[in-house]
Amino acid sequence: MAKPAQGAKYRGSIHDFPGFDPNQDAEALYTAMKGFGSDKEAILDIITSRSNRQRQEVCQSYKSLYGKDLIADLKYELTGKFERLIVGLMRPPAYCDAKEIKDAISGIGTDEKCLIEILASRTNEQMHQLVAAYKDAYERDLEADIIGDTSGHFQKMLVVLLQGTREEDDVVSEDLVQQDVQDLYEAGELKWGTDEAQFIYILGNRSKQHLRLVFDEYLKTTGKPIEASIRGELSGDFEKLMLAVVKCIRSTPEYFAERLFKAMKGLGTRDNTLIRIMVSRSELDMLDIREIFRTKYEKSLYSMIKNDTSGEYKKTLLKLSGGDDDAAGQFFPEAAQVAYQMWELSAVARVELKGTVRPANDFNPDADAKALRKAMKGLGTDEDTIIDIITHRSNVQRQQIRQTFKSHFGRDLMTDLKSEISGDLARLILGLMMPPAHYDAKQLKKAMEGAGTDEKALIEILATRTNAEIRAINEAYKEDYHKSLEDALSSDTSGHFRRILISLATGHREEGGENLDQAREDAQVAAEILAFSCLPSQILAPTGALQEIADTPSGDKTSLETRFMTILCTRSYPHLRRVFQEFIKMTNYDVEHTIKKEMSGDVRDAFVAIVQSVKNKPLFFADKLYKSMKGAGTDEKTLTRIMVSRSEIDLLNIRREFIEKYDKSLHQAIEGDTSGDFLKALLALCGGED
Repeated sequence: MAKPAQGAKYRGSIHDFPGFDPNQDAEALYTAMKGFGSDKEAILDIITSRSNRQRQEVCQSYKSLYGKDLIADLKYELTGKFERLIVGLMRPPAYCDAKEIKDAISGIGTDEKCLIEILASRTNEQMHQLVAAYKDAYERDLEADIIGDTSGHFQKMLVVLLQGTREEDDVVSEDLVQQDVQDLYEAGELKWGTDEAQFIYILGNRSKQHLRLVFDEYLKTTGKPIEASIRGELSGDFEKLMLAVVKCIRSTPEYFAERLFKAMKGLGTRDNTLIRIMVSRSELDMLDIREIFRTKYEKSLYSMIKNDTSGEYKKTLLKLSGGDDDAAGQFFPEAAQVAYQMWELSAVARVELKGTVRPANDFNPDADAKALRKAMKGLGTDEDTIIDIITHRSNVQRQQIRQTFKSHFGRDLMTDLKSEISGDLARLILGLMMPPAHYDAKQLKKAMEGAGTDEKALIEILATRTNAEIRAINEAYKEDYHKSLEDALSSDTSGHFRRILISLATGHREEGGENLDQAREDAQVAAEILAFSCLPSQILAPTGALQEIADTPSGDKTSLETRFMTILCTRSYPHLRRVFQEFIKMTNYDVEHTIKKEMSGDVRDAFVAIVQSVKNKPLFFADKLYKSMKGAGTDEKTLTRIMVSRSEIDLLNIRREFIEKYDKSLHQAIEGDTSGDFLKALLALCGGED
């Protein structure tokens, strides 16, 4: 294992165990696995409390005492993720890396993300140990196996990294920095095509200190970060590898913090990634990873693991994390500052919202009506023509086509479409043919009819629509169903959740700017109603109007709850951004994180949706789309609803947020999760590949 440089502070979460006795540990492990069943608590407690060096001594003692292989016995006694985690901890680090790479390139397909993560992040010494361990464990040459399983520039860069020959001299030549900046610029931005060899040579061989200066100078010279040039000039796995190298050059702990977050974000957990990182970094830089994780994501690594895993697997991971940065008494001004800056950016950003569907040029409703009639006439249906016309016309143009169809053929286009197409495609096409307010009204009606209520659909629509959109929905609902939306919500929901939905459904959100004094009062109300065990005692003593709020009897919170709901449901977006910033100043916590932690059920989900919509509405919808296609099965209803309702508003912005957060395009996600004519229609609405 690579050791910290002399004089460097140890930043691992696992330490040598004081009073270590390998024979005693070997006996305790043998006892824990003896007989029927096994004492998993004893196993995880011993193994997570010893350093890797000590674990190797325990393995030797176990062999000497019992003539058995400890890892083999652990594999026999344990199962699943817990077994993979414990066995990973028992291997020497280089052998653990070797096993991960062997698994990544074995069988059909290659786990490129695993190769990238390991080879982009290891030091020269770690790389040399890895190559030797691979040779020893599998009697094969690692470089030859990687060459046999990869190709192109991706392969070339992996081979360069595998050599472990990155320069380590901290003395940097300013002339060479300038030369490398110029070479990278000429190899990419200034060249027709890209000279990938220059990127490979410079990023694969120069020292970290040198490259950090190159990146700084590149930004000054070109006006854009090196990452932007890499995204623009490279592609595929090669692009991902080079971006990972840049991230590790800038900050290896930040790279792993991001990898851990993505491993646990959304539906499902990428357990192989989670295990690999927690094992490999526990004695290197886990404390740095934790600190960056808390700062960047406004939650502790400990709490995210706790909420995303279970059983002995969870207990072992929590031990490896080394502690909870959200524990009572722990406050992080750096994390609060990051959250504050995020709200500041959202307050000043004036991002132009763009849809992917625009009015068709040279629009001819007569020709479209005739083409649609022909596509549905006779034996069989020409779905391709239907999809092509309807997904490439604006909603206003579709309404004109409906009128023309009726005039020409005396038939209702919607009725004909219903009779000719079915399933997911029918829901999508018919949704596109409805005016937006009537489509939303129908989605709300469907969410409330029959047994059970689709609370997520109610929240998604009512928490994200503008006043004008809400008013139009109310009119459409009354027209289509002869009942007010408010009465429908009152009949189908209850308690605080009903009050929130009805408040949102009035469409009376303020539309002005921020009021700083009012924002401070509103933030104080939020802090009072969201009071949690670790609320800092350092909150400034309130005065004036704030004192009146603070003096509210703790036993009677009804008025505070009402005020909090009113704040979130009626204040303008610019004002709420200021409220959320003031909340951070008072509590040192982000309001979204706090709501998630302190509230539950539909009320929590509604408030979180409002906050996320205030912060970044396209990102809110990107998350919803990702979750609709993540894991086993597809939530076609949510997928259809968002693609229909946002296609002319901000689907292009949603696409950008999707690829930024999930490292894959919306187009790719749809392509991998749907099929047939439904897939064709969705891709047409998507508007292109990022």
